[in-house]
Amino acid sequence: MSFDLNLWHIAAIFAAYFFAATAKGVTGIGFTTTCLPILALLFGLKEALPLVIIPSVLSNLLVMRQASHFKETLARFWPLLLALLPGLALGLWMLSQIEGELASGILGVMIILWIGFSLVKPNLSLPAHLERPLAPVTGFVTGTINGVTGSQVMPVVQFLMMLKMPREPFIQAVNCSFTLSSFIMAFGLGRLGLFSMQDVSISLLGSCVMFVGVSLGGAIRHRLSETVFRKAILLILSVTALSLIVPAL
Repeated sequence: MSFDLNLWHIAAIFAAYFFAATAKGVTGIGFTTTCLPILALLFGLKEALPLVIIPSVLSNLLVMRQASHFKETLARFWPLLLALLPGLALGLWMLSQIEGELASGILGVMIILWIGFSLVKPNLSLPAHLERPLAPVTGFVTGTINGVTGSQVMPVVQFLMMLKMPREPFIQAVNCSFTLSSFIMAFGLGRLGLFSMQDVSISLLGSCVMFVGVSLGGAIRHRLSETVFRKAILLILSVTALSLIVPAL
């Protein structure tokens, strides 16, 4: 980060980790999707991005191990995953050229779009013959958006949902995309001078908090209304996203 952290900063970061991890444990909402806009609101997007990389990778690897179908996923979606790389390179270059406030505003717009999709949940399907030509386009666009904003979900999640895949292969494909993106983002942020040893230390310590939150969320999943809890999370994200957008206008 571009400033020295004090105890209040660390407490705020860990609280964001815990909140996002608990939400993921209860609802399945991605850790980064929930955590990044909160940290961006507190510290700025360029300072927040390195803080979500390590916990995100660890949580994704855990899910990938549970989901299986890894080899089948690579064989089917390697064009999409490969196209992430130039997209991420372009997005990271764009991030280096724009002000942090504008990047935060773009993230806010992406979050609003994701919330709209989550609420509407259109029942769309993609003809089988279009999967192969659209996969690299989806990967490139996803990588570009990810590089600029840190948001990993659009449009790759929508593309995979339209393929009507079984649950486990879908989860594996999504997390392969997220994990590869996170590794490339870590490298790219390091090249831009945005990933410091301080970020690594805080992220590793915070990963313990993240695991506790995921476990707690899983334990209370059956005691809460997932629908109500998910709507509450989306409401919080909506307020956070708008708070990121307004200063950028």
